[in-house]
Amino acid sequence: MTGIQATAGHLLQLIRNGDATTRGELQQATGLSRSTVGHRLDQLFQAGWLRRSTGTSTGGRPSARLEFDTSHAVVLVADLETRHGRAAVVDLAGRILAERTGDLVIADGPETVLDRLARWFGPLLAEARTDAARICGVGLSVPGPVEWETAQIVQPPIMPGWDRFPVRERLRDALSEHLNTPAGLPVFLDNDANLMALAEQRAGHPDCQAFVLIKASTGIGAGVMVGKEIYRGIDGGAGDIGHIRLHDRADALCMCGSYGCLAAVASGRAIAEQLTAAGVPTASGSDVRAHLAAGQPDAVRLAREAGQRVGEVLVTVVTLLNPGVLVLAGDLAGTPFLTGVRELIYQRAMPRTTAHLQVVTSLLDDRAALMGAAAMVIEHLYSPDRADARLAGLEPVGQAH
Repeated sequence: MTGIQATAGHLLQLIRNGDATTRGELQQATGLSRSTVGHRLDQLFQAGWLRRSTGTSTGGRPSARLEFDTSHAVVLVADLETRHGRAAVVDLAGRILAERTGDLVIADGPETVLDRLARWFGPLLAEARTDAARICGVGLSVPGPVEWETAQIVQPPIMPGWDRFPVRERLRDALSEHLNTPAGLPVFLDNDANLMALAEQRAGHPDCQAFVLIKASTGIGAGVMVGKEIYRGIDGGAGDIGHIRLHDRADALCMCGSYGCLAAVASGRAIAEQLTAAGVPTASGSDVRAHLAAGQPDAVRLAREAGQRVGEVLVTVVTLLNPGVLVLAGDLAGTPFLTGVRELIYQRAMPRTTAHLQVVTSLLDDRAALMGAAAMVIEHLYSPDRADARLAGLEPVGQAH
């Protein structure tokens, strides 16, 4: 890194990554003079983003270490599912300070859902012993395709009324109304599988350069990490594997209106319908999960068969991407589903493709999307360019992307 590049934001990145945590190390890493490093550190201290700690002594005077102050602000995060939602207040280290899960039906539409969600955060802030003035951003996970640049949900099969709705602006307004937050509070949103992949990769497989997560719940989606970054495709449509057509199921009508989609055959919704038809009343993927936990024989059999059908599609996915880790997550991601996926992948993919592939289940479970939403906000707000703009006061508070 040259001195020209080493702005205050770049120094912050070096400190946050642990690459340079003393003034001397920052000078060495950047080539900047002592006075320039001091000036840029002063900016970071004045913003409240840094704190000092005493390093270990080797016999002389202990060196003063610099740390990112993860307590100076909080992030509001939420994960919307089809029938319930989860919300939390999170610090900048990704620690959950307060959390709530409750009924929140996505089909009720964005106005109702976003207003109700905003109302949840007041009590959560009180529980976390903080206030709205310390919120630096908001992250939202949704079960549909998201166009990242515009923060709009695009043609979501299981989110009626949400297509192109101004979610970011409406959630800002609702938070401003109920919490008295700034009208331009930064709000970010992304697809749930993408955010789960981000969180799982950061938490359990940080060195994996090609990483895939499959979320199998009401629908089926994939999150792909390439070079430690989310791969979204041109307009957020990457990973929508639930709508890949199966050659032998032209009779299966999908929520998207097409026939033969993987989600119409192997999702939690599809299994719920099959169980109900077999005399086991089941309303959703969450109910399927409960049946699996109880060892209900039909649910176990159908989950394994669903894993095999998903595995058929994943043979192509792993052959194309050659990932090091494939994580199975969501309501179906127990032993029967995992077994079915593994059977098909290792049976049909080339040995060269699977030689170094780990097929595992989620580490973060129900909190993966929340943790991913928090990481999305924090990594974006404190990236070098964004940090510099915020320090300089050049970027309006409400500039979300």
